Order: sequence, then C-alpha cells, then structure tokens
Amino acid sequence: MPGPRARLAGAAVWIALLTACSEQAAPPVEPRPVKTVMIELVASSDVGSVTGEIKARTESDLGFRIAGKVRERLVDVGTLVAREEVLARLDDTNEVNSVRIAEAQLAAAGAELKDAEGNEARQRELLQKGFTTQATYDAAARRLKTAQANGSSAEITLKDARERLSYTILQSDGLGVVTAVGAQPGQVVSAGQTVVRVARTGEKEAVFNVAEQMFRTVPRDPVVEVALLSDPAIKTTGRVREIAPAADPVTRTFTVRIALQEPPEQMRLGSAVVGRVLLEAHKVAVLPPAALFNEAGKPAVWLFDLATSTVALRGVTVLRYENDRVLVSEGLVNGDRVVVAGVQKLRPGLKVRLLEDAK
Repeated sequence: MPGPRARLAGAAVWIALLTACSEQAAPPVEPRPVKTVMIELVASSDVGSVTGEIKARTESDLGFRIAGKVRERLVDVGTLVAREEVLARLDDTNEVNSVRIAEAQLAAAGAELKDAEGNEARQRELLQKGFTTQATYDAAARRLKTAQANGSSAEITLKDARERLSYTILQSDGLGVVTAVGAQPGQVVSAGQTVVRVARTGEKEAVFNVAEQMFRTVPRDPVVEVALLSDPAIKTTGRVREIAPAADPVTRTFTVRIALQEPPEQMRLGSAVVGRVLLEAHKVAVLPPAALFNEAGKPAVWLFDLATSTVALRGVTVLRYENDRVLVSEGLVNGDRVVVAGVQKLRPGLKVRLLEDAK
C-alpha cells in the first residue's frame, strides 16, 4: 500500500495533466470584425450651399402719418417711382375744413390784435395827458398782450392744419420700384400702416436663411459666390454685410445679407439664387463622424494593416465638421484603410478581420 508521499506525488501528476489538457482545450480568440473604408482624397473648396433671393439693400414700408380712408393709390407692384412722386392719397375733406377753420381763426385773431393795438396806443396817449386812469390803460395793455398771444396761437394752429393736410398725400422718399402694396382704394388705414413697399434701385443684396451649424464651418469674412438658381452660369461674388443677431423663432435660422459686387442685370429683385462660400481648395478625406477617435484630446483614426491584420492609431487634422461627415486635411493618404465603426472597442495591435467595405 503506497505511503502518504506516494499519494501526494500521484495527485500532483494528475493535477498537472488536467491543467495541461484544459490549456490545450482553450479555444483561440476570434479576431474582432470591423467595417472599413478605403481612403480616396478629393478636392474640397466650399462648405455647402443655401438658397435665397435678391433684395434691395434699402427697402421701405411707406404709410400715411395719420389715419383715414384711402381715396386713390397711383402705383402697383413693379411701378418705377421717382423721388417725391405721389403714391397714394387719403380722403382730405376733414383736413381741408380744418385748414379753413384755422385760416378764419387767424383772420379773427389778426383783427382783434389790430383793434387792441389801436386801443392801447390811444389809452397810452390819454394817460400821458392825464385824461385817463392807470387802471384803464393797464386793461388796454392786457388786452393787447392777449390778442398777441391769440394771434400766435392761431398761426400755429393754421401751420399744424396745413401740415396735417400734407399728410394725406403719400410720396416716395427716393428712386425705387414698388415691391408690394398693403391697401386698396376705399380702405380705412391706421397711422403707420403699410400702404406701399418701395425698394431702392441702387445696391442689391442676396439674402439667405442660414442654419446655425454652418457658421461653425465658415471662416471669418468669407467670399461668397452667388448664382441664379435658374441659370448657374449667371453669377457674381460678394461678402457678408449683416448677420441677424437672433435666430428666427420658427425656423431657427439666421438671416444673412450678402453685399454683391457688380451683380448682373439678370439678377432682378426677387430672383432665386444659390450661395456658396468659396475657400482655398484642399485635398481631403471624407469620413463619417463615427470614424474619429479621441487620443489625448486630439482627433485620430484607426488604420487597418493588411499585412498583419491589426489596427493602429494615427493622428489626423480635421479641416471642418459638417452635418453627416468630417473632412480630414492631414494624416491620411490614398489607399489607407480606416475603421469607421466600433472604434471605441479597439486597441493598438488588436487582431481584426474585415467586413464588407463601407462605400
């Protein structure tokens, strides 16, 4: 019968054999499947396009300074108007009557003033000769001052009445073209209500509604190419003149006005146009956003090595971020194969196998 030492030695042999069998039975680690894309550098010189329209730099909504009934409107949409040309008139019956009443009041005040001046002069002469009292003269002097004040008041009233009468005529404040009308003959309008919209025929601008994310990809003071939507061959360039400080509450876009440089005649007011920001051309690699990896706070991508079937990190320079893609300007060359999915689960030197290439 074996002793204790023999039994311990046998048990150790069995443990070693079992351990060796378990190590041989461990299945090999399967390479992780990855989706990749083959890099092909392309030229990029713009950051997308937006559609807008041609508008005048100065566009005025003109209306009467007083309320009233529109008697006539002398212009329609598309009418060219000169400076101080009459655009519309209000019914001026009440204003004409007010002028006549003010004229009559001024005439009455003038007659009263003339009589008061004569009376004061007579009383002053009589006072000097001692034929009247000081109280009588003082009353004549007060009457003269009152008549003078009434005369001044009547003059101001007449001036105001005539000015109000002039408000019944709506005139153009400069050379332009009518782009909209807001009232018809016979309609009662309030003070300041738009009756005619006039666009100055001088400087033209292209107006666009731009989404907020586009501002992050556009450089400061860019050159903007503006082309007719109906004929892209008709185009010009311009620069940003004004950006709305607040977004539209409905569309959440910002109004951008582009001052055009020598726009062609075909770019008429209201024409639909397409705007593109022109940049210096770059050779870029286009990748989905999911392909980027953060390495020490800097962008990087995982490259697949065909010879070893492993992945390695490579730092890249991002030209700009767009809605559904990233443009990489440095760090990649034609033929590189970049992992575009599951990058957070990779590590340097990890064995991988390719899925079907993502195009």
